[in-house]
Amino acid sequence: MTTLLGISGSLRKASTNTMLMRNAADIFGADSFVEGNIRFPLYDGDLEQAEGIPAAVQTLADQIAAADAVIIATPEYNKAISGALKNALDWVSRTKGGVWKNKPLAIMSATGGRAGGERSQFSLRLAMMPFRPHILQGPEVLVANSAQEFDENGKLTGEIYIKLLTELMGDLRALT
Repeated sequence: MTTLLGISGSLRKASTNTMLMRNAADIFGADSFVEGNIRFPLYDGDLEQAEGIPAAVQTLADQIAAADAVIIATPEYNKAISGALKNALDWVSRTKGGVWKNKPLAIMSATGGRAGGERSQFSLRLAMMPFRPHILQGPEVLVANSAQEFDENGKLTGEIYIKLLTELMGDLRALT
């Protein structure tokens, strides 16, 4: 049994990153696919001290620990990852167990811009460094002008993107 965890850095219902993450999961073909939730309160040390780790944060940390591999689809907000994604990483870093260490991880991005999220992927790689997952270095899946790259059912349509995503998921599967 292979479990894949997907995390979308976008909270929008019609997020192209969530669509990209789901397409990646379909290609990966895990026995079980879990979508992580990153709707957390803003990290605040005083909140953590007063109330402890929020249940939703601990759930995500437990999902990361239990997964055989993780995919993160990140939007690009002002040349970096979304605040929601960074906040989730900050909260999970406060849980016990070093859940990210050596975890196979593939990252991808879908953006409205022409670069497809190149800077957000770089930003995400930097944010993940202290956790020491096994981040695949490529192929880079950078879906540019993403609103035009998915059909009405949320399926990725661009041949080059499908090819790259298939290769990335094959490499991730080989690590699990």
